[in-house]
Amino acid sequence: MKDNKFSKIITYIVTAIAVVGIILLVRVLMAGEDAVENDVAVQNSVVSPLVSFSQYLLYGVVIVTLVLSLLGLFKNPENLKKTLLGLTALGVLFVVAYFMADSDVVIDNANTILEGGEAGSSVNQFTGAGIWFSIILGGIGLTFFVFDLVKGLIKS
Repeated sequence: MKDNKFSKIITYIVTAIAVVGIILLVRVLMAGEDAVENDVAVQNSVVSPLVSFSQYLLYGVVIVTLVLSLLGLFKNPENLKKTLLGLTALGVLFVVAYFMADSDVVIDNANTILEGGEAGSSVNQFTGAGIWFSIILGGIGLTFFVFDLVKGLIKS
């Protein structure tokens, strides 16, 4: 009984969101393509509400997703432990990538120096760390892929 009531509430919320979205879209379509492209007043009165609505809808979805995910984790301590272990492993890999990165320049995976930033900047350090982090994770993923492929070939 409780699930049915919750399902109806969700249905009404989704319907209301869809109706508001359709109304905002129809307003944009009624304004016409030329007016939307060239008239700033039309853009502010018609397009801006649609963009703001979409933005708030995205924020709401992200918040609901995070809250429900965290509730699910806290309800199941075993999954929480696995998640924390995984996040710790990613953190350790990022620290390794951070110390592998050069703060003077940013070097991509082809070992060429990328333009921009100033020497010794923390932005260079974090950009290089992000590149190294991606390379490390890609290498780990590729290793597991090849291992699984070889294991599958041996079994068959």
